[in-house]
Amino acid sequence: MNLGNALADAVQSSWTVMAWQDDGSQVERAGIMDVILSGGITGALILIVLLALSFFAAYLVFDQVMTLRRGEVLPEGLGESVRQALLTSRLAEADAACRREPSVLSVVLLSGLAEIEFGWLQVEKAVEDALAEQSSRMMRRIEYLSVIGNIAPMVGLLGTVTGMIFAFQQVATTRGAAGAGDLAEGIYQALVTTVGGLIVAIPSLAAYAIARNRVDSLIADVAFQTQHALAPIKRRPSKQVAPPKPLKPS
Repeated sequence: MNLGNALADAVQSSWTVMAWQDDGSQVERAGIMDVILSGGITGALILIVLLALSFFAAYLVFDQVMTLRRGEVLPEGLGESVRQALLTSRLAEADAACRREPSVLSVVLLSGLAEIEFGWLQVEKAVEDALAEQSSRMMRRIEYLSVIGNIAPMVGLLGTVTGMIFAFQQVATTRGAAGAGDLAEGIYQALVTTVGGLIVAIPSLAAYAIARNRVDSLIADVAFQTQHALAPIKRRPSKQVAPPKPLKPS
């Protein structure tokens, strides 16, 4: 029982900010939790929204860490397997190699292989379209990080503005009887939501920038490997179409 009380006191003290007066006496100020909960219902709701945004941002970061792995986007040896199969005109084997390892690279390669009968120009166009579609799909997954990074400071600012409104309302209600200390207390409590918004926004925007650069790098590698793998199609002799025979005079 004494151990439990000691732990409770330790936790309470860890959330409490201590200050020293000029005469050396120690004064207990509001704890961190007290400051967080001091904004009333409006402040609490705004902090709940910021907490939800932070959890969503953390999930998106974890999802991108797992999704943007090189092995998931460009399976090892897939491009070379397709190239060797095309060099010996084994189109079915190249198609099967792509389907065995679903990935961004395999989707782009399959798009090109599907147009092989229509010549290199159609293959190249299909590859470009597939690359653009896959790039857009990957970018859509990380755009939410940018949205969170832009919304979170606005949500925090909303809490700050509403808190300052309440603080000045108190001054107006008391007809100026509220001192500077009361006004300052209301303002610093309102600024807590701004701090919360920035804490959510800064890592979200940093993660977005890193993920965006990662997507650009991976898509560039996919384009290079696709061009290398499908190069045998480009070197194939094009089918010559016989010119129409002239009409014989009747």
